[in-house]
Amino acid sequence: MYSKGSKKNFKSKPKPSSSKVDQQLKDPQAGMRLNKYISNAGICSRREADVYIAAGSVTVNGKPVTEMGYKVKLNDDVKFDGRSINPEPKEYYLLNKPQGFYTSGKIEHQSKTALNILRRVSNAKLEPIGRLENSACGLIMYTNDGTLAKKLGNSKKGIKQLYELHLKQKFSQSHINTLKEGILIEGHKVIIDDISYVDNKSNYFVGLQLSSMRPNIVPKIMTKLGYEIIKMDRTVFGNLTKLNLPRGHFRVLTKEEVIQLGML
Repeated sequence: MYSKGSKKNFKSKPKPSSSKVDQQLKDPQAGMRLNKYISNAGICSRREADVYIAAGSVTVNGKPVTEMGYKVKLNDDVKFDGRSINPEPKEYYLLNKPQGFYTSGKIEHQSKTALNILRRVSNAKLEPIGRLENSACGLIMYTNDGTLAKKLGNSKKGIKQLYELHLKQKFSQSHINTLKEGILIEGHKVIIDDISYVDNKSNYFVGLQLSSMRPNIVPKIMTKLGYEIIKMDRTVFGNLTKLNLPRGHFRVLTKEEVIQLGML
């Protein structure tokens, strides 16, 4: 069951952000006209946006806005017909997170955050899809595409993930059979798509495939069965793999990969 695929490594910086995103985006406190915000998000032209604004199709921080010339800030929650929109060009990155790095960009984590690795090439408001524990390593996707992030990060119906686990104890065949039937974690049944020993390694190593996006779900499964994880590595995320993507490196997803992720 357990295998590793292949993708090309990130080699060059992505192209600069679209000219549609003006200097205001670099300052979260600067205002931007609402019709420009909508136009930059790719919804329609500014003139058409004025029509939708007047019709009450746009809300800012939960309140309808019909005022022409209204200015919004980058961190405002702007929705068009009930759907959140973002004026930044969509960006998609795949990162092979090192062990000991946090997925979030909290100040107290300082430089030990996976997001800071991406700051070399992007200042976009990126969010991780499917967090990894500080002690874990492997694939994690970052994007400012809220629609795709919401779809792939759904806790009930997420995306296929494959983990390689190095355990402190040998993993028993009986527990392989147990997990194939599913396991109850915190009152919710978690479906395991597949589990087996890793080829050419001892029984201390297992490959675990599942689609659940619930936080810390893999450690919780192993803890319930009485196992301690020495190392956890996510090697597959949807249609994406980590081969040729060294630890601590990242790459930009291709248009084809983004389309495939949206179809999963």
